[in-house]
Amino acid sequence: MEPSKEISRLIEIMAALRDPQSGCPWDVKQDFQSIKPYTIEEAYEVADAIERGDLDDLKDELGDLLLQVVFHARMAEESGDFTFGDVVQAITQKMIRRHPHVFADSSSDTPEGVKIQWDEIKAAEKADRAARRGQSADAGKDGLLDDVPRALPALTEAIKLQQRAARVGFDWSEAEPVLNKIEEEIRELRDALKDTDQSKVQDEFGDVLFAIVNLGRHINADPEMALRGTNAKFRKRFSHVEQSIGTAGEDLQSVSLERMEDLWSEAKKFD
Repeated sequence: MEPSKEISRLIEIMAALRDPQSGCPWDVKQDFQSIKPYTIEEAYEVADAIERGDLDDLKDELGDLLLQVVFHARMAEESGDFTFGDVVQAITQKMIRRHPHVFADSSSDTPEGVKIQWDEIKAAEKADRAARRGQSADAGKDGLLDDVPRALPALTEAIKLQQRAARVGFDWSEAEPVLNKIEEEIRELRDALKDTDQSKVQDEFGDVLFAIVNLGRHINADPEMALRGTNAKFRKRFSHVEQSIGTAGEDLQSVSLERMEDLWSEAKKFD
């Protein structure tokens, strides 16, 4: 097969890979559950390429992510549920429907107005979906938090849960009370550490993290991005420590903590 820029060719390749007789044994045995981790991993690799500013790598990673979409669509087509074309049609219709200020008459011409309109349209879509499934209007009404995906990274899920609750006023108006809440949760964690109940310690630790996420939301610092930035900084500083020890002919396992801390302080000067 010759490579092509056309999506139809990629769909053909995936169909060939999934062919029970002549396809790839690994691809043939996969299902939605087994492929799910790879789909999540590819999305993270796209994010990583963006953070590194590597557009050449971004091109490749977007291709890998697209392959995941084609893979899922192919498995659905084999079971007679939907095709890749159905996926494209569904998202096309959704984008047109959710952007009446672009594709139809609408007075929403500010980011705030568009957001309100978007939420109203999503609510109407949810009711329509419930009707198609034969549910009553009441049955189709999910709880405020029900459509926040549980498979999201925990930090992202926490943000979305807090944002949803804030819509109905369940929120602080400024950062200071959140700081007080963090201090309260830390005190409770200290108390839990005095006991031997590990489940209680983990529970209180989770409360601390949740409160810190809330603070990030109030000070417009995305927790996921902030932690990724700190992770990158840690990598850079520790690499300096490791390289300095190696250059000095020393062994990382045998040097003292004080020696490593001195090199860590030195690395901070290069941030």
